Amino acid sequence: MKTLNDFNFENKKALIRVDFNVPLNENFEVTDATRIVSAKPTIIKILEDGGSCILMSHLGRPKGFQDAFSLGHIAKKVEDILGVEVKFVKDCVGAEVEAAAASLEPGQVLLLENLRYYKEETAGDKDFAEKLSKLGDIYVNDAFGTAHRAHASTTIVAEFFPEDKCFGSLLEQEIKSIDKVMKTGEKPVLAILGGAKVSSKITIIENILDKVDHLIIGGGMAFTFIKAQGGKIGNSICEDDKMPLALEILKQAEEKNVQVHIPVDVIAADDFSNDANTQTLDINEIPDGWEGVDAGPKSREQFHEVVMQSKTILWNGPLGVFEMESFAGGTIELGNSIAEATKNGAFSLVGGGDSVAAVKQFGFEDKVSYVSTGGGAMLESLEGKTLPGIAAILE
Repeated sequence: MKTLNDFNFENKKALIRVDFNVPLNENFEVTDATRIVSAKPTIIKILEDGGSCILMSHLGRPKGFQDAFSLGHIAKKVEDILGVEVKFVKDCVGAEVEAAAASLEPGQVLLLENLRYYKEETAGDKDFAEKLSKLGDIYVNDAFGTAHRAHASTTIVAEFFPEDKCFGSLLEQEIKSIDKVMKTGEKPVLAILGGAKVSSKITIIENILDKVDHLIIGGGMAFTFIKAQGGKIGNSICEDDKMPLALEILKQAEEKNVQVHIPVDVIAADDFSNDANTQTLDINEIPDGWEGVDAGPKSREQFHEVVMQSKTILWNGPLGVFEMESFAGGTIELGNSIAEATKNGAFSLVGGGDSVAAVKQFGFEDKVSYVSTGGGAMLESLEGKTLPGIAAILE
C-alpha cells in the first residue's frame, strides 16, 4: 500500500483528489469544514517536502457550469485552514489550467474548479482523466468520501501514474480503521447497527457476521426483528417484507456464535413529535397508536455492558430519533458507553451518516478512536466491496 511516506515530493507537483464536498449556507459560506480540515495533513506534508499541490474536488451535483456550485466559494476557507495562500483557477482542464499548474512554485497550492461541471467526470471518461493527469507528477487520492465511485478523478486518472500514485493520509487512516474492525481487530469485536431500515444494512450484516462476536441491533430496524418473532410493535416503523430475512439473520448469527442484542424496552410516543406523550414499554408489548422512538433504560444498561466488554467497536446508526431532543437519550448514553470503553483501551470506529452526525452533535468526536468521513464509501467497505478508488492505487 503506497502512502505519502513512500515519496519525496521535493520539486514535485502533487495532483490531489480531495473531498471538499462541504455544506454551504445561502451566503455560500462553509457550515461544516470537517472535510477540509481532514485533508490538511496530506497537503502540509507535501508542502513541507518542498512540493506543490493541485487540489481537485467536486461540490454538490451541478448541471453544467452553475456558480452556486463553484469551488471559488470555498477557496478562502481552504486558505484559512491551511494557513497558506490558495490560488484558484476557474476551470479544471484546458490550457489556462495547465499554465496555472505549470507555473506553481514549491510550497504553493492551486485549487481547481468543480470537476462535476463536466459530465465526463462522473462518466469516468478516459480522455478527461488524461487531461487532469497532465497537471501533476504524482497522483494522491485522499478522498474517501468518493472512493466508491469509479469517476475520472478518483479512479481512471490513476492509470496515467503507473508508479507515481499513493494514498493520502486521510484515505490511509480510513483503510486502516476499517481493516482494524474487519480483519485485525482485537476480540471481542462488537458491531452496533442502528437506523430506520434493515434493508439498507442487510449486506453489511451478512458480511460482518463472520467477523464479530456481538451485534447490537437498534433504532427503527429493531422492530422488524421484534415483529418477525411475534412481538407487538404498535405503530412502530417496520419492513414487513424483510421479516423472513430478519429471522434468517438471527439463525445465521446463532450458527456463527454471534450474540445478537436487540432492545428489550423502548421509549414509546403517541405522535412522531418532540412534544408527544411518552411511556416506557416492553419492546414486544407496544399498543396500537404508540410507536417506539428510542431505546429504553433496560436496553441502555444491557448495551452498556456489551460495549464495556468489547475491545473493537463499530458504530453505524443511532438507537433512536436523536434529531428530536426527547428521543436522543439512548444514542447519547450509547456514545458515553463507547467513549468510556475507548478510554479503557478499546478501538472504536464511527461511520455512516447518521451516527457521524450524532457523534458531532453530542460532542463525542474526540472521545472515539476514529470518525469516518465517508458515508456511502464506508458502508460499501463494510459490505466487503472493493472500492474502485482504492483498487486504482493498489493496482
